[in-house]
Amino acid sequence: MKQTNDDIRLLLFMGIAVMLSLFASILLIFIFFQRKKYQYQQKIQRLHQTQQNQLIEAAVRSEETERHRIAEELHDEVGAILSASKLHLQGVKINVIDKNNEPRYEKGQELLDMAIKQVRGISHNLHSSILKEFGLNEAIRHFVEKITNNDLIFITTDLDDSYTTQANENDISIYRMVQELMNNILKHARPKKIHITSTYNHDALNISIFHNGKGLSHAQYEELKFNKQGLGLKAIQTRIILLKGEVSFNHKPEGYYINISIPRTITI
Repeated sequence: MKQTNDDIRLLLFMGIAVMLSLFASILLIFIFFQRKKYQYQQKIQRLHQTQQNQLIEAAVRSEETERHRIAEELHDEVGAILSASKLHLQGVKINVIDKNNEPRYEKGQELLDMAIKQVRGISHNLHSSILKEFGLNEAIRHFVEKITNNDLIFITTDLDDSYTTQANENDISIYRMVQELMNNILKHARPKKIHITSTYNHDALNISIFHNGKGLSHAQYEELKFNKQGLGLKAIQTRIILLKGEVSFNHKPEGYYINISIPRTITI
């Protein structure tokens, strides 16, 4: 009788062990397939992100190529035509006695001079020659100098000169973002003061634009960047995604801050 009970007990233990082993095997198989599924999903996500970055990069490069083409046309064709027009005007002899002829002639020369300077300025801006030759900080300073009007708006900079170009394409994208943000501020915020600062460390380049006008909260930015009318903000977001950076809009008692952070190691 005792032997029978021992046999039953042994069979019971063996059955439990087999069931536990079976359960453990099923659990391991489940975990294995879940891990494979997760790895597959991660692979698909990385592939999707890579494709998205390639599309954004192509769009940005296409934009810069188009800017370069326009810059060359403005400089080589339109600029030459305007210069030739000025030469023709200078060769005109005023034979008709008319008190309005001389001021009209002088005004025509003045307008042509202005047009030539504007075309050269646009060409220079599109070509980003200062950016390529002297770097991001000098390009920002030059841009600020062009748009500053001390009677209407006071713009200052405090840029970290320890920053050196890691990739020229990155600097072009960062410069375009600063330009777009400044244009939006001047157009919509109507501030009296703007201050641009930058700090650079081993991890990231951080740029902050402060102004005391009418600004955006980050929630408003998140809403407007998907708006068809907010093409400038959408362009900024596109560049931020490509650079794997961050942008934030903040309001403090003294005014509004736009903060941009670009990782140092990112190249496009």
